[in-house]
Order: sequence, then C-alpha cells, then structure tokens
Amino acid sequence: MLSLLALAIAPGAAITVYIYSRDKYDREPLKPLLISFLLGMAATVPAIFIQNKLKPVVYGLFPGGNLWYYILLSFIVVAASEEGCKFIMLRLYAYRHKAFNEPFDGIIYSVMVSMGFATLENIGYVLSSGFTTGIIRMFLSVPSHGAFAVLMGYHTGLAKFDKPRGIQHMIKGVLLAIFFHGAFDLFLLLQNNLYLKQYVSNWLLLAGALIPWFIAIRMSIKSIRMHEDLSKRHFYKNNNSITEV
Repeated sequence: MLSLLALAIAPGAAITVYIYSRDKYDREPLKPLLISFLLGMAATVPAIFIQNKLKPVVYGLFPGGNLWYYILLSFIVVAASEEGCKFIMLRLYAYRHKAFNEPFDGIIYSVMVSMGFATLENIGYVLSSGFTTGIIRMFLSVPSHGAFAVLMGYHTGLAKFDKPRGIQHMIKGVLLAIFFHGAFDLFLLLQNNLYLKQYVSNWLLLAGALIPWFIAIRMSIKSIRMHEDLSKRHFYKNNNSITEV
C-alpha cells in the first residue's frame, strides 16, 4: 500500500520540484504554492460532480457510444470540466495574490494547481488499479496534466501583465489546455469503442494519443523558456528602477 502511494505521489512531486527550480529570479513563498496545490486537490470535487451530471446527458444524446459520444465525452465532459475547475482555482487565488508578480508565476501557480489535481486523481487510480497503472500514468497522464497547466499558465502570466488583452490571453490558455487534454483523452477513450476496435488496434489509438501529448510537451517546454526570459527582463527592469531611485 505504501509503495503504491509513493508511486502515485512521485510524478506530481517531481514535476512540482522541477517547475519550482526554474523560478530563478523571484522565488515564490511556499505558503501560496501549498495553498494552490491544495486548491488543485479541491478542484477534483466540482470536476467529478460536473462529469457525473454531464456523462448521462451526452450518452442520452448519442446512445450506443458512437464517435460523437466520445468526442463530447473527451472534450466537454472531461477536459473542459477539469481544466475549467483548475483555471477557476488559479484565477480566484494565485492570480490575485501579491506574490504573482512576474510572468513566470503564471506557469508556477498553474502547475501547482494542476499537480494537486493530478496527484489526488493519480492516488485513486493507482490504489484501485495497481503498479502497472501507476507506471503508465507516471509517464503519460501526470506529465500531460503538467503540460496542459504550463500552456494555461503561460497565457495567464501574459494576462497579468497585459491588461488590455488579459481576457483574450486567459481564454486562449484555457482553450489550449482543453484542446490538448481532450485530444489526448479521445484516443484513449476510443479504445472502449468496440466497433472501431474491429478496424483499429489499441496500439494505433495509443499512438494517436501520443501525438497531442508530444506536441503539448514540446509547446510547454518552449513556453517555460519564453517566460523565463520575460521574467528575467521583468526582474532586471524592476531592480534597475529601484537602483536608479
């Protein structure tokens, strides 16, 4: 039991430490980081509630589970509910906190919220399904949550320091997270479609899921580097202003 619990917690903890280590210019205080992580855990409650309410509705519209059922299930029921709940936690707490004072903070706090969500979700999956599920989710599901969070956080960071276009930045970040989350889940969920599996193997569907996963990872790495550069310029600009005064 303890080994499974450690396996479930490890990937989220590793991503959290990695992102925190990239905050080189104005390290965030631990309290808002911890609160953001806990808010991410709390976000699982409304997300599950929304999913439980919407899933029967979608199945009622498309009984038998055809392709449209899986598209709506992936993008609306799962991705939109989860990324939407994460964003609400990010926007209502960290975004308004005084410690959110540089562009890179959007990524840090978004990842903290997402890793809280993903860690609690991962504990449930691993304890119920075992070691193999934990290993698979370590390399696929939890990193994907991290990548979606970086994309959302990148644009949230832009919104904080570009007020005239703040709403557009935030909408773009949420939509990117939902799109890649939904595309990743769609190919995995299609493995449950018995009709499709007559023609397409599980391995091919897994390969399809890895395409948005890979693109999101690449985009998140680029976003981290871009915001590191923005935060560096923001840091030295403010320090120079203070020195001159």
